[in-house]
Amino acid sequence: MDPSHSNEKNVANLETRNEEHAFQKLQKYQEIIANLPKDESIDSEWNLHLYQGFWYFSTTLENVFYLQENFNADPTDILICSPPKSGTTWLKSLSFAIMTRNRFDESSNPLFKAVSHECIPHLESDFASGSFSRDQELKLLGTHLPLNALPKSVFIENCKIVYICRDPKDLVVSMFHFAKKFPWPIFSFERTVERFCEGRSYYGPYWDHVLEYWKMSQEKPENVMFLKYEDMKENTLFYIKKLAEFLGEPFSQEEEMEGVPEKIMNMCSFENLSNLEVNKTGIHREGSAVEIGNNAFFRKGEVGDWKNHFTQKMKEKIDQTTQDKLHGSGFTF
Repeated sequence: MDPSHSNEKNVANLETRNEEHAFQKLQKYQEIIANLPKDESIDSEWNLHLYQGFWYFSTTLENVFYLQENFNADPTDILICSPPKSGTTWLKSLSFAIMTRNRFDESSNPLFKAVSHECIPHLESDFASGSFSRDQELKLLGTHLPLNALPKSVFIENCKIVYICRDPKDLVVSMFHFAKKFPWPIFSFERTVERFCEGRSYYGPYWDHVLEYWKMSQEKPENVMFLKYEDMKENTLFYIKKLAEFLGEPFSQEEEMEGVPEKIMNMCSFENLSNLEVNKTGIHREGSAVEIGNNAFFRKGEVGDWKNHFTQKMKEKIDQTTQDKLHGSGFTF
């Protein structure tokens, strides 16, 4: 027998066994998900399922289970964590620009050619899909996962975490407009606010998500940097410098004198990024079930836009929910 033919047959058999194994694992995940509580108010493939206190789409949960079983963190990994629509795009852009400032000049930076979500791997999507690859010089990883769903290896290896949150009223406005870009069930804005207050939002309840990370940042400030979107908007340069220190890439005195932090601030500003051609016409995750135009990540980026959407009744409801959820925690927005 031709040895090369035998080798090809062995490779084919191995691929078949791997596919069967992957199918069996997927089937196992689906059986687990089928027995989880689900949001009965909607009937859709985009139904939300409750797992360990948080709501997920079933496809996300499959990826979460796979991630928890298979992801091995590296001690140098840095996780950019956030609830959806809380300033993730901006924080990823700033983190990427800080970490790569000596690799690219102002004209060649990948942020000018792709949205920041393409520059930093997303754990739930990229690792489970097989498209995940580590940049050996850039150990930034993105995720929306609650703290209790992160792979155990993240804690075993004491990986650093940067977390950002946002005033829940502005967040729910951003979430409402973003959801309209997908084939997800669409609710009126009033009903969206109600469901958000009930905790039934993607990766929600929001307040539980925030509090988990905030408490860990209080216990281990050397491991978790906790940021508020509003604070960063008010004093951007200060937080860029703090972020660089936490990421292990502090600005040198010479860089400070040359205005490098200011250049990064301007490069990653909403005005600059939203006006790039790639963020006007580019497509994120093209061809997938969650394909979306890059422009969806750049709506307004304003603090206080909720005032243009909320009635007094809605404001009182979400403010009361926030007060109840955060009572006794020591944390405030």
